[in-house]
Amino acid sequence: MQEIVFLIEEDFDGGYNAQAIGHSIFTEGDTVEELKNNIVDALKCHFDGSDSIPGIIRLHFVREEILKYA
Repeated sequence: MQEIVFLIEEDFDGGYNAQAIGHSIFTEGDTVEELKNNIVDALKCHFDGSDSIPGIIRLHFVREEILKYA
């Protein structure tokens, strides 16, 4: 079973951005639920149908935090 991994980051203007690692698939959504739906739609477009979409879609959420030292 194949899998595809998406790197998920919060957008500065609100919402979320998703990028598939190793593929040129990008999408966004205002909420996590909308983002998930948009990821599935993007996969259908990229893989030209649902039969070739990997069985596991892994979402890797990354949160950046800045700690000032000085």
